[in-house]
Amino acid sequence: MKAIISILTLMALSSHGLYAQNARQIAENAANAVDFTSMEMAATLRIIDNRGNERIRQIANATRKFNETTKTLIRFLAPADVKGTAMLVYEYEEQPSDMWIYMPALRKTRRIISSEKGNSFMGSEFSNADMARPVLDNFTYRLLGTDIISGKTCWKLESVCINDELEDENGFSKKIAWIGQTGYLTLKVEYYDGDDDLFKIMLLNDYRKQENGKYFAFQMEVSNVQTGRKSILTIDKFQTGSGLDENSFAVAGLDE
Repeated sequence: MKAIISILTLMALSSHGLYAQNARQIAENAANAVDFTSMEMAATLRIIDNRGNERIRQIANATRKFNETTKTLIRFLAPADVKGTAMLVYEYEEQPSDMWIYMPALRKTRRIISSEKGNSFMGSEFSNADMARPVLDNFTYRLLGTDIISGKTCWKLESVCINDELEDENGFSKKIAWIGQTGYLTLKVEYYDGDDDLFKIMLLNDYRKQENGKYFAFQMEVSNVQTGRKSILTIDKFQTGSGLDENSFAVAGLDE
C-alpha cells in the first residue's frame, strides 16, 4: 500500500510540475506568435469617457531591432493639442525596458521611470507598459483551465507579478489571458488591481497573418470596469519591416 501511495504522490508532483512548465511555455509561445522586431504602422486611438464623449488621436509607430535592443518610436500626428508628442521605447532581452516621452508644450524630453510605466498612455485606458513587451521572468504562471471565446477554445492563463515593484511598473497585480489553443493568439485579458479586484478588460480582434508568419491584432479595446472609460486602438496601415536607421530612434531626436 505504501508503494502505491508513493507512486501516486510522485505522479501528482510530476503532473503539477509539468502543468506549471506548460503554463510558462504557453506564455512564451503567445508572446512569440505576435513578436515583431521590425514594422511600421499608422493607427487611430479613440478615447471614450463614461458619458460617451470621444477624443480621437492619430498615431504613427515604427519598430526595429538593433543588435539585442528592439526600439519603438511612437509619434502623435493629430489633433493639434497632442501633435508632436513622441514616445521612445527600448526593449531588452532580459531586463526592464527604457522609456522616454517628449511633450512639445514643455519642449522637453524626460525618462518615464519604473513607477510611471503602469500609468495611462496619453490619457487612454492603455498603459505605458502596454507599449513594450513584458519580461516573462517578471511573472509566475498558472493554468486555470479552458474556455471558449468567439468560438475558439482557449487556455486561461494567470500571470502574477512576482513583487510589489513590478505591480507598480505594470499597473496591475495579476492578469488572466485567454490564449487560443490553435496559434497561441491572445483574445482577451483581464487585469486585477492590488486588492485583487478586476479593473480592466482588453479584447484583441481582427488578427491578420503577416509575411513573416507572425500575427498582429488590428483592433485592441480596453474597458475600465471601475470607471466606465474605454479606449480602442485600430490599425489603419501596417507593414512588416522598417527603413528607418538607428539615428531615427535616438532620444535626442524626439523633438524633431
